[in-house]
Amino acid sequence: MRILLVEDDHSLASGIRLALKPEHYTIDWLSDGALALAALKGKEPFDAMILDLGLPGLDGMQVLESVRRLGNRVPVLVLTARDGLEDRIAGLDAGADDYLVKPFEVAELKARLRALLRRSQGQASSILECRGIRLDPASHSVSYLGKPVILSRREFTLLGEFLSHPGRVFTRETLAQLVYGWEEDVESNAIEVHVHHLRRKFFPELIRTLRGIGYVLDKEPREKAG
Repeated sequence: MRILLVEDDHSLASGIRLALKPEHYTIDWLSDGALALAALKGKEPFDAMILDLGLPGLDGMQVLESVRRLGNRVPVLVLTARDGLEDRIAGLDAGADDYLVKPFEVAELKARLRALLRRSQGQASSILECRGIRLDPASHSVSYLGKPVILSRREFTLLGEFLSHPGRVFTRETLAQLVYGWEEDVESNAIEVHVHHLRRKFFPELIRTLRGIGYVLDKEPREKAG
């Protein structure tokens, strides 16, 4: 899952990124509301946004209202020191999906983010299952036909994207953004290597290559021609 973190407190932002790293999220951080709005107006794929309201210049409430006016339905978890009832109501009415008041416990932030992502995908549980594969984000575990499978952090993230959207065609560029975000240089064949490793650890037909387009994980096995 790719998360956009918008927080102008560098220390807090660093702490959030560090805390969420073990959750296998790809975290992109911005400290400016205008830049966040520009990112969300573009074609960048984000699964959720963690948004501070007290931003310099264009504040978080303005970002939130603008995003919703544009029809962008990205799930938004608001972080704020404004703990008054009217402030919370205003944030929710502006389009926030959840609200967390500073200071907060990291465990609660993680739980609220997991719940937000589940709701956005219409899931009652965060566990992803498809074609004998079971991925549990909470315990960071993966199994195939009941047997545990060990994955690297990147492989886990990539598999999670495919299992979250079975049948969806991903371009290589989109997958690179989802897995690596903005801050890392990505080798030109990085996604191909990860896909190869996933096929080897599960089964060759797990992820289908659409030549010149991208990759897809089919919901059901495809019938062989002939």
